[in-house]
Amino acid sequence: MFGRVIVLLLLIGILAISGIIWFDYLNVIDAKSVLAPFYKYVPFIPGEGRTQPRTATPDEFINLDAERLAIRLESLEFQRMEMDVLQHGIDSRQGEINQMAQELEERQKALEEWENTLKAIVADAENKNRNVEQNARYLSGMPPQNAVNIIVALDDQDAIDVLRMTEEIAKTEGTASIVSYWFSLMDPARAAVLQRKMAGRPSSL
Repeated sequence: MFGRVIVLLLLIGILAISGIIWFDYLNVIDAKSVLAPFYKYVPFIPGEGRTQPRTATPDEFINLDAERLAIRLESLEFQRMEMDVLQHGIDSRQGEINQMAQELEERQKALEEWENTLKAIVADAENKNRNVEQNARYLSGMPPQNAVNIIVALDDQDAIDVLRMTEEIAKTEGTASIVSYWFSLMDPARAAVLQRKMAGRPSSL
């Protein structure tokens, strides 16, 4: 029993020393000063490796720094390229937005001009309507023959506008229209023309 214990302890010691030698050979640990007497019994470890670990030279450090710098520069170049692509997309989108804004501005101007034109047309129509109404009231207050002489001197459309306004005023105020009496004082041929156009054409106002 005692012999087995001795054998196991020796085996453990050999394994431990072998592991330390192997780790030292791999430069995981530095035990060369302690294990130097055992290296002469380990044939696969070179003599130079038994005495001192391999250290990196200054040139190797410089090359390593240069490689790291090159990798960093390459990464920065990729980032710059990505930024260029993004900037190009932003510039292109900005150009589209500016073009759309310009088109909207032009449409807005066109709508404003059209609105101003419509307002001018409505204003002209309102002014004309007020003028026709004023003329119709003036003529209604005149002696009928004087009013007829003025009406027949107008062109057909202006005369029709006055006659229609006179009828509208009478209807609104609930009074009798004098238009039929004016027709009786006119030349029959002119009266027939005006009556036919009034019946066949809608009001221009």
